[in-house]
Amino acid sequence: MVRLTRFHRALPRNDIAGLLGPYLDGGISHVLRPIALSTPSILAAAPQRRLFGSAMDKTSKLKPAARVSGQKQDVWSFVNEAAAASPRQPIVNMGQGFFGYNPPGFLLQAAKEALDRVDCNQYSPTKGRPRLRRAIADAYSPFWGRRIDPETEVTITTGANEGILSAFMAFIEPGDEVIVFEPFFDQYISNIEMPGGKVVYVPMHPPENGATETSSAAEWRIDFDELEKAITPKTKMIVLNTPHNPVGKVFSKDELQRIGDLCVKNEIIILSDEVYDRLYYVPFTRVATLSPEIEALTLTVGSAGKNFYATGWRV
Repeated sequence: MVRLTRFHRALPRNDIAGLLGPYLDGGISHVLRPIALSTPSILAAAPQRRLFGSAMDKTSKLKPAARVSGQKQDVWSFVNEAAAASPRQPIVNMGQGFFGYNPPGFLLQAAKEALDRVDCNQYSPTKGRPRLRRAIADAYSPFWGRRIDPETEVTITTGANEGILSAFMAFIEPGDEVIVFEPFFDQYISNIEMPGGKVVYVPMHPPENGATETSSAAEWRIDFDELEKAITPKTKMIVLNTPHNPVGKVFSKDELQRIGDLCVKNEIIILSDEVYDRLYYVPFTRVATLSPEIEALTLTVGSAGKNFYATGWRV
């Protein structure tokens, strides 16, 4: 059974109206705001300490849990700080989805109209608004060649990253191994380690002449002998990202079939990160569509924010 974990899916323009109509008419799915722990009352009670701050006594009961205390500054912070510190010679951050223009006008208008609806400003069901889930099922069913059940196979999360983290939290036990192809989207690592998983890296090899000649992202390759050797009895999941961030590689149908067959053979869950599934120039295959056996092991994550130029909406 395929599970479309979280939708932030980017659709061609002829699909967008059909999707967003029932989506925004039914209301924007739950957007969760983190509660600020450093409230005035807390600060007043402990004026010499910042909750989670460097000045906090490491022996205090208030110290962060071990699963988060070792987290380091991420790559985005370095790039953003460098760009902010260079006003005379601006640095263009091409590592994230920062657009220099607004989402399409029809999208903004639909959002404005939705905000005037009473039901759009109330709690949403935990799995997401039913009309949105039905719209997503309608959009994806043609790719799967069957009817996707919006009640059991579609879940809405606050952005793709929450969907990915939710998948790891649901399936990874301490000590379980998760295979990640490198290079990779950096937030995979903390998401895997949060529930106690161990990251196992399998390199993608660049073209031999890539440093001196123009090459295609498709020329990056997987050594399947290396992949097989990385699989152990503790391997629980494999992260598959196609189209790939940051390389741009769109995995071929043959590559996906070989990966899928290995997962079926070894009972490994496939987390298929397909947030760029509308941004490609070569044939794109969804791994879950290759066979019923592969589909039964696959969790598919999608994102509308990329192609709607609305990466900050986190619907």
